[in-house]
Amino acid sequence: MKMKVMYAGMSSPHAGWAAIDELALILGRLFNAELLSPVVQKNSLIRRITGREKLQFSPLECAGGDVLFVVARGPEDLSMVRSISNVRKKFSQIHAFVTDSYFQSGFYSETELFDSITVTAKEDIEFPAQKFGIQVHHLYQGTDSLQWAPRKEFMREIDIMSFGRTPASYQSALTQTFHNMDSPYLYLHSPLGHLSGPTVEIERGMLFKLLHRTRISLAFHLLIEPQGGRPRSMMVTSRWLESLLSGCIVAGRRPVSSMADEMLNWTGSTVELADSAADAVDQLRLLLQQEDVLHQQRRINIFNTVSHHDWRQRILQLCSWHAWTIPEGLKNELEQLQVLAERWRN
Repeated sequence: MKMKVMYAGMSSPHAGWAAIDELALILGRLFNAELLSPVVQKNSLIRRITGREKLQFSPLECAGGDVLFVVARGPEDLSMVRSISNVRKKFSQIHAFVTDSYFQSGFYSETELFDSITVTAKEDIEFPAQKFGIQVHHLYQGTDSLQWAPRKEFMREIDIMSFGRTPASYQSALTQTFHNMDSPYLYLHSPLGHLSGPTVEIERGMLFKLLHRTRISLAFHLLIEPQGGRPRSMMVTSRWLESLLSGCIVAGRRPVSSMADEMLNWTGSTVELADSAADAVDQLRLLLQQEDVLHQQRRINIFNTVSHHDWRQRILQLCSWHAWTIPEGLKNELEQLQVLAERWRN
């Protein structure tokens, strides 16, 4: 099978989307597929709708093939297929993985060019299926366990870490408390490295090295003190998976959704902090004093993330849906995942 994989990450690297771009990289390697990443035209007419953009892309020279697979950060990325002239005639199958599938306004007319797409929330299936008459599957996000899981126990010298968006009231309480020299605890927070640009890929290794040395990682769903006017959902985002895979205790405000119930379904997967930021700080202090409990929970978190939330497990499901022959490399790496998970089984 001759596959080509299209994604935004090569032409527009962004730290917030690096975890999703990794699906494209793994697909490309396992299927020996060419990676395509169309460049946004500088003179592109940008149409802003509730904080998202529809862009025009420079044309790509592409001879076609059996399958074109698009790894889309959001539904607006589906429009990248227009960068290939006569794309529907050049490929027998066109499929996509769509991350922020809750953003309905981002499903532009290009969506009808696809044979099927996946959405990350079950509630998001109906809209594109009915509007465009295409097949829509449900598939959760994943993570690259073989690359980023710790191989041994590390000294956890960073007590609390927050990367990405942190609600303002919590951030204020955390910094005022833990940056004080009277506090014995270290709180590390964003910015960590560059948000975009050519160093994003190499700095991702720095992020995971920090997480491997962190005791508690913070994560809050998007409806806690929301910022800006963009649509929001109760998604389990990459931050939860990256933190759990690294053996962190994840504390914050868990999404209230079937996605969270199904993906984070083991005891202690998250710790719910209080509505009051001051009370949350007191909770964190008490939690940091329970090292024996934290140690066991770290192993449980790594085991469950490797066992259930790796991108290779998602790719295996794609093979089943689309009747693709399972590559030998995928079979081998799924076996490696089993071995890795067993290292962390209690």
